[in-house]
Amino acid sequence: MRSILLTIALAGFASTALAEEINLPGDLSWTAFGTTSSGYAQSVGIGQMLDARYDVSLRIIPGKNDVARMIPLKNGQSDICACGIASYFAQEGVMMFADPDWGPQRLYTLFNNVGTNGQTAAIAADAGVEDIADLRGKRVTWIKGSPANNTNMTALLAFGGLTWDDVERVEVPGWRQSIEAVLNGQSDASWASTMTGSLSRIAASPRGLIFPELPHDDSEGWARAQQIAPWFSPTVVESYVEDSGVDGPYEGMNYPYPLFVATPNISENTAYGLTKAIMENYDAIKEAGPSMNGYAKNRQILSYIFPVHPAAIAYYKEAGLWTKADEAHNEMLLKRQDVLASAWEQMRDSSLDDDAFAAEWLKVRAAALSEAGLPIVFN
Repeated sequence: MRSILLTIALAGFASTALAEEINLPGDLSWTAFGTTSSGYAQSVGIGQMLDARYDVSLRIIPGKNDVARMIPLKNGQSDICACGIASYFAQEGVMMFADPDWGPQRLYTLFNNVGTNGQTAAIAADAGVEDIADLRGKRVTWIKGSPANNTNMTALLAFGGLTWDDVERVEVPGWRQSIEAVLNGQSDASWASTMTGSLSRIAASPRGLIFPELPHDDSEGWARAQQIAPWFSPTVVESYVEDSGVDGPYEGMNYPYPLFVATPNISENTAYGLTKAIMENYDAIKEAGPSMNGYAKNRQILSYIFPVHPAAIAYYKEAGLWTKADEAHNEMLLKRQDVLASAWEQMRDSSLDDDAFAAEWLKVRAAALSEAGLPIVFN
């Protein structure tokens, strides 16, 4: 572990030497959500800026699901993943990544889009729900094959002191069907972004639409939620669909999307140059795609769920944004990745198959994290 930290420290010193220049390769590639997603549209806008100002050609590789977006990154075919929260599952080696072909991945973040929208339960107004605790006994959608969405809803229920045993679970085959279930009166709540266009149909329907407030001073509620989903971040939500019953900004939750993550194989020049190019050219990209306001420097969350790449840290120090608290948090996250990597080594010779392998790995993982005094998160 000490050798790994030394390597990182040396990388940090080397990165500092790059502090005045942006040296990007002529060709970059990163994976993203599908071509109809806001993450893809944002990538196109960033690519146009990189082409115009740095003569960089950006190739965007759309991935149909969370694993498909990670494969090019793992195999060195892509420099970066403009990912969703499932990239955290990859770092942790859980859910679809609790597999012999995957396991915990060493990932760094560079920068993220921390928007003014919220992530929450879209609730039918006629369900009589004013806060999360009021969901007790209500119908809540569970999306098959969507662990990220379901974990988010689990954490949101926990904020209100609830579990799935306290609500009526309505299983649907996909996210689109989850919204349809609320619209058609089959469910009362589904996971969504406050800016999701299809929510306008619910808002305009006889059912109506509300978004529950998550008071930022409810320390116990936040502790319960973040124990399940540490990516939950208190946010003043300013952007939401019209006619949603919201009267001005409110205290809610959001997390970055896309999350821009890379492996340790990304070059220092690319990690530093791309971070600086995005942060210093915000005015050139803020209107280039949907929900671009989250790329502003003052919206970056530097103490989050991924360690920041050493070369990106060099930029944030240069910009006066990196603090001692960020450094301590980063060191903890690097230690966490070391613990996970060491635990994974115990599974190398396992002959277990599929579910049995995943179950054993989660036990080994939990024991290693617990011994190191780190939160398990995924029990």
